Amino acid sequence: MTAADFRMPAEWEPHAATWIAWPHNRSDWPGKLAPIPWVYGEIVRKILPREKVRILVSSPAHEKQARRVLGKVGALSAEVEFFPIPTNRTWARDFGPIYVRRTTPPEDLAIAGFQFNAWAKYKDFQHDCRVAQRIARATRCPLCPVRLRGEKFVLEGGSIDVNGRGSLLTTEECLLDRETQARNPRADRKDVEEVLKDSLGAANVLWLHQGIVGDDTHGHVDDLCRFVAPTRVAMCRETNPADDNYRILEENRERLEGFRTEDGSRLQAAFLPMPAPLFHAGQRLPASYANFYIANGTVLVPTFNDPNDRQALGVLADIFPGRTVVGIHAVDLVWGLGTLHCLTQQMPLSTSETS
Repeated sequence: MTAADFRMPAEWEPHAATWIAWPHNRSDWPGKLAPIPWVYGEIVRKILPREKVRILVSSPAHEKQARRVLGKVGALSAEVEFFPIPTNRTWARDFGPIYVRRTTPPEDLAIAGFQFNAWAKYKDFQHDCRVAQRIARATRCPLCPVRLRGEKFVLEGGSIDVNGRGSLLTTEECLLDRETQARNPRADRKDVEEVLKDSLGAANVLWLHQGIVGDDTHGHVDDLCRFVAPTRVAMCRETNPADDNYRILEENRERLEGFRTEDGSRLQAAFLPMPAPLFHAGQRLPASYANFYIANGTVLVPTFNDPNDRQALGVLADIFPGRTVVGIHAVDLVWGLGTLHCLTQQMPLSTSETS
């Protein structure tokens, strides 16, 4: 794979479908699994009017439950497709297929074949690390393995965000760490940049410092700062100096001021508030409005029964005037240490579908 051959489309570009994995792992939502399928049902219902939803199910029983829930909420239609592909967890953003588009004939979709190692934290990922490969086979989409010096390169979809034109946002905490949760412990900054350039067409890597408190992925950018246009981002900002996120977000904001896109343009920022801290068993949860998902015609935004919910929805409504901005209740969902962007993965339209 070379940068001249592939480009990762931006999330706001037209989708053919959204991938999700039906929830089933009780340890992901300790004591909270029961309401989670209903949240998924609402997510599917909001995505459906303008694109397909493709659902990974780990067993016939999971598919039966999914069909029952979707039927109850009015979200079971021919636009919902089930794939019997088992998963350990349900964070499809991180282990699902990362699609790229060929820039040379034949100009069609492929899947960048990154490795998944459960955020270098969990031991049970024997199913998740095969999902992208199995989807490629099931949908007859080419899979292009990504390697560094002959070794499989580890990358999660939530660790990056692209503008579709050659610029990519990530954090040093996630992709350069060699001690806490090391994805590629023998890779340095130059190595990572070369891989991102060759596999995703991202010749311009923009390095933020670290992610928000409570993020067990160790620095995913999709809880922090997101491209919303080729030269514009939505970025979280904490106004309370006593909050643990204040310093982190201010440092990232200062870095952002010096960033330029691939064509030399200065990045413009729209700031999202942070909700008040949420905790489970003494652990701070990664509640963030930046974990929104851009679907065809719709933007789904996590909400937390917080006074700042309305402000966050307003900021994103101003950014996306051509899309319906919808809040999805995520207080139960974030117990799993992720919300809407973490559980979705977009499949862009193929070249034949866009022509």
